[in-house]
Amino acid sequence: MTCQTYSLVVLSIIMIYFGRFGNSLNLNQLQNYIDQLKADFNSSHSDVADGGPIFTDKLTNWTERNEKRIILSQIVSLYLEILEKADKSKEHVRHISEELYTLRNSLSDGFNKTKDLMDLSKLQMSDLKIQRKAVNELFIVLKKLVDPPTSLKRKRSQSQRKCRC
Repeated sequence: MTCQTYSLVVLSIIMIYFGRFGNSLNLNQLQNYIDQLKADFNSSHSDVADGGPIFTDKLTNWTERNEKRIILSQIVSLYLEILEKADKSKEHVRHISEELYTLRNSLSDGFNKTKDLMDLSKLQMSDLKIQRKAVNELFIVLKKLVDPPTSLKRKRSQSQRKCRC
């Protein structure tokens, strides 16, 4: 697979994952719109292959459904950021943008979780006040790590009781 087809792969994964093809665009129409977008961005330029993919290789690290919602919400937001600068008078740009906005709205919980992660990365851990607050919360954080959520306990116990005859 070439680097030029990564955007199609990622968008396809996102849309298939959330069942959007049956509701609006079909895969062939999406392929056509993305091909037009590739032409707009001159994605056949030789530097596209430099450094490998930027999104698809990250998807392999996120395996759980809720985890995928987090990374996919961030990827969708980045695509929307790219399309904000594109020519909105073009039909293919409008259609792809509309689909991505719809997907982002369905991923709002993942977007909020991504925002939380970004907020954590911005904390100034050298600040004494931040350090005091963090130390004050340490026991609560450790308790969350040690005590699994009750929903996980219930799921495990239910699966153990099922007869696998």
